Amino acid sequence: MRSSIAFFGELLVRLSPPDKLLLRSARTLDLAVGGAEANVAIGLASLGHTTRMISRLPANPLGDMARSVLMGAGVDCTHVARAEGRMGLYFLTPGAGLRASEVVYDRAGSVFARATEADFDWDAVFAGATHLLMSGITPALGPDSSRLAIAAARAAKDRGLTLIFDGNYRALLWEAWDSDPRGVLSELVGMADMMFGNHRDIALLLATRFTSDGEDRRREAAAALFAAFPNLKHLASTARHVEAADRHLLSARVETPDAVAQTEEVEVSGIIDRIGAGDAFAAGVLHGLLRNPDDIEGAAESGLALTVLKHSLPGDASLFGQGDIDAFLSGQFDVRR
Repeated sequence: MRSSIAFFGELLVRLSPPDKLLLRSARTLDLAVGGAEANVAIGLASLGHTTRMISRLPANPLGDMARSVLMGAGVDCTHVARAEGRMGLYFLTPGAGLRASEVVYDRAGSVFARATEADFDWDAVFAGATHLLMSGITPALGPDSSRLAIAAARAAKDRGLTLIFDGNYRALLWEAWDSDPRGVLSELVGMADMMFGNHRDIALLLATRFTSDGEDRRREAAAALFAAFPNLKHLASTARHVEAADRHLLSARVETPDAVAQTEEVEVSGIIDRIGAGDAFAAGVLHGLLRNPDDIEGAAESGLALTVLKHSLPGDASLFGQGDIDAFLSGQFDVRR
């Protein structure tokens, strides 16, 4: 059976100053369409997978633009509803040298953030789907979105879908309201078959600390996660060491309760745009597992390839195909003619 992956979350417009300017001194802004779940959908569609977006957009030209970007990338937008209201925005000040990037959210009261379970027909949106990917961003938007995320996950599981959960912890969003991130995220992870997250996400979920170092700490955290959430079959993560805004060291890891696949560390220099790199990693890992569910080594390698390649591309989403992954993994860095 061919996989059909559904993605539930908010679509955003990203605005960022050109030429590494600070936001306060910029007089023009570059525009891109993003959103964690949409980024993974685009990444997988670019690799030939069947993907669909489940969301709500404003019935205005900004909503038209966001929808056209996804459709142009090959994502089915049949279940992207339209409503009166505003588009969620975020402003990115790109980092440079030893100056870190900075994000300012302007998404309160968006048409997606105001959505409730009554706005979605779960039978229709999940019909024919085999997987659902959600992230921890949706429940962080507020109490209504938190309830909606749990309802979507339950509806997917009730219909036999494989649930993939990307932690994507966003402290600025959770801290904006009287939230219980541990309680909400634990309920979602408890339903998930696969999770993207690292030892810090697991420490938050389990309200504990892991005292080992390096790979030992990551395995200690993974073992604790699998013990606490027995429904989980896979955990995937990256390790990133930031030396400067445009020079990072990256490795990738995919784990099961009984096995670990760890890649070598790769230096990523001359970084164009790191936003969406985690979403590209998720797309690469899922691509590998959808092709061969037993090959966690191959999934880790394709995840590393896609996340490294994403650093070379402006915007939020990965647009690379299998040929690009193969070229990266074989060390083909010269011009391809």
